[in-house]
Amino acid sequence: MTERQHGAPRPADAIERHPGAPAPGSTIASHYRMCVGCGPDHPTGLHVTVVAGEGLTVAGTFTVTDDHQGAPGLAHGGILSLAFDEVLGSLIWLIGKPAVTGHLETSYRRPVPVGTTLHIGAAVDRAEGRKIFMSATGRENAPDGPVSVTASAVFVVVPPTHFTDHGRPVAVSELSEAAAKVAEVNP
Repeated sequence: MTERQHGAPRPADAIERHPGAPAPGSTIASHYRMCVGCGPDHPTGLHVTVVAGEGLTVAGTFTVTDDHQGAPGLAHGGILSLAFDEVLGSLIWLIGKPAVTGHLETSYRRPVPVGTTLHIGAAVDRAEGRKIFMSATGRENAPDGPVSVTASAVFVVVPPTHFTDHGRPVAVSELSEAAAKVAEVNP
């Protein structure tokens, strides 16, 4: 048996920012116009916006509206998880490898009222093989506001064909400009 079979932890693989990644301070475009998380054309979507940070970090914002309620006047916990999944997923644009959510764990520290803008800071923590480990913190109404929600995630690198094999064909007009450029290179 190898060391790995005995349960020894696998050493972290090096992971770096892709040379073609969005520059720090630039907005990371929605990948799909009707995405419920970031799509600008989704009528009741979250309309999460994300800005690339330094290294392997991003900063996202999401304002809770009446469409996002669970209990009256409060954000639904599943909606908050969706916002975190969206911001964490945007880190993929920085590493330049297609990946999907394998595991997402969300911890709710305090209720998030309708009208709150959640500021979500996220970072890639490490990689092991195809797994990319990430974490995020959501703060109320300011990047340094009270912590309301935290999350950790594992994304799994997939081949580009994953989306065409399991999704539906998409017209280039349905994609964001950034995603359309990727589709031209990797149809």
